[in-house]
Amino acid sequence: MSSDKKPDSVVFNTASQSYDAALKPYATSVGAPVITTTDTTAWKNRSINKVNQKVQAKYLELKAAYEQMMEEFTYNKLIFAAKFSFEPVTGEAYHLYKKENGETFLSIIAPNQCNFHSLGSFYLTADQIWEKIQ
Repeated sequence: MSSDKKPDSVVFNTASQSYDAALKPYATSVGAPVITTTDTTAWKNRSINKVNQKVQAKYLELKAAYEQMMEEFTYNKLIFAAKFSFEPVTGEAYHLYKKENGETFLSIIAPNQCNFHSLGSFYLTADQIWEKIQ
């Protein structure tokens, strides 16, 4: 046995030639405190549930906004494809009708004043977007 060799119970770093037991991230003797890991399962489960609820709420919000945007797009496409011989005024209400031959047209005549098949009433916003009147 070499005279430079330290006993197993002594923590000696041969590279730096120093005793570094206090620097180790683990217990180095029988009298050292027990190192235990904390149980984080409950915290993880709560966090996962919170994140899932937040993501689901955001998804439903985005889905509703998308559906509303697509409905608005469909109505605007339908109105811009319809026949009308006047320039619509921003903020005024107009009514969309469908003829028997399937052709659509925009009119200022209200549905209760005529016998055409009404597809809905709309008004033109300042952004030149048609919004349906409920």
